Amino acid sequence: MALRFHNTLTGKTEEFVPLRSGEVHMYVCGVTVYDRSHIGHARALVAFDVIYRYLQFSGYEVTFVRNFTDVDDKIINRANERGISAEELTDTYIRDFNSDMQALRCLPPTHEPRATQHIPDMLTLIQELEAKKLAYAVDGDVYYAVDRFAAYGKLAHRRLEDMEAGARIEVDERKRHPMDFALWKSSKPGEPAWDSPWGKGRPGWHIECSAMSSKYLGQPFDIHGGGADLIFPHHENEIAQSEGAKGCALARYWLHNGMVTVEQEKMSKSLGNFLTIEAALSKVSTPEVLRQVLLSSHYRMALDFSTQKLAEAEKGLARIYKTLARADEAIGASNNGDRLAESAHINRFREAMDDDCNTPRALGMIFDGVREMNRALDGGQIPEVAVLRSEIAKMGGVLGLFQEPPAQFLEHQKQTGLAEASLTPEAIEALIDERAAARKEKDFQRADEIRAQLAEQGIVLKDSLTGTTWTVR
Repeated sequence: MALRFHNTLTGKTEEFVPLRSGEVHMYVCGVTVYDRSHIGHARALVAFDVIYRYLQFSGYEVTFVRNFTDVDDKIINRANERGISAEELTDTYIRDFNSDMQALRCLPPTHEPRATQHIPDMLTLIQELEAKKLAYAVDGDVYYAVDRFAAYGKLAHRRLEDMEAGARIEVDERKRHPMDFALWKSSKPGEPAWDSPWGKGRPGWHIECSAMSSKYLGQPFDIHGGGADLIFPHHENEIAQSEGAKGCALARYWLHNGMVTVEQEKMSKSLGNFLTIEAALSKVSTPEVLRQVLLSSHYRMALDFSTQKLAEAEKGLARIYKTLARADEAIGASNNGDRLAESAHINRFREAMDDDCNTPRALGMIFDGVREMNRALDGGQIPEVAVLRSEIAKMGGVLGLFQEPPAQFLEHQKQTGLAEASLTPEAIEALIDERAAARKEKDFQRADEIRAQLAEQGIVLKDSLTGTTWTVR
């Protein structure tokens, strides 16, 4: 099965064919650095980190660009409130962001440009748009004329006449069309400003990504990603700017991750459920717990974040790491798993990841491998254990999971007070046998009690004509 992505632009799942054989150029919108990053950001960052890792695992040479928005109304207002410069504020939050990314085990991108370092590139692009009558200046401001770009709305699959102003679109009577958006804003007191052909000012939000993506990746490039909340207006406006200026596509595959709710409510400071990455990490024994929760739902789907899911992930990881510790002890210095033939698990893992990076299915393949490893350990089949141990490390490497030394993980979990006794595979199988006997004797109350007992430990049973199998939730 070839790698396939769901392309927001076409609304279809398509085979991924890069522009250059063996190479992938990918741009993902980063954060606006006026505050600590939250778990909504973490969802996007971990999702595209896994896509980045899997592309590399698949043999591609990947150029990955993720930007910082370091000039913006929120940044300016926050800096003025604190009596510091915008640069001081953004430097602080970029350092915090880098700390969060390191904690979350996200690989650094190839390039991580700041908007303020690319003002000349933005000015050049705006002048190109002005020369093509796609932009117009009014009193030192420059606007994009959306009705002069015939394809406006193609990413969001909306018609211009049906659109209403979205986030960050200002109402301004000087606009020729209410949907026109700012490419350049004239300077105001207390704001950072740069020289331009239209006077001192600063860039609008959308122009930075058009300028930086083409500078580092060329145009067109392969993949453009970000949260679903960026489809309109941000990504729509990027397309209008870049394609209007260059006369060719901006990106061929547009990937968007779903949004995050907290305990089934929209995350909001007013509701008291706003959770930073730093705060979320303080609730778990290891960042792998948070990563597993973020990967437990397909990246395009909405994810409801809850303390229960964190607790379940803690238990599940503990069970897996106990098996890995057992395997490492059995294998010892004789590990030759890398030199042995691959099992079916890693092939099914590839199939799952080729299916639009389906991480829940991929995690299932790893859990299956852990169960098979337990059976191999029980049977003293050390060569098979070595193969599975090696493959779990490889699959986990793609997801950024199961990378800690097992003894270290288990000790840390114990020290943080988050360790919890869990059933051994042997105990689970014994309870399943007892349940089967109870059902045979028509003691359905006892059978239901056993199912509930296992469910409390995160064990899900599946009955079939050939018997009962179990999975870790």
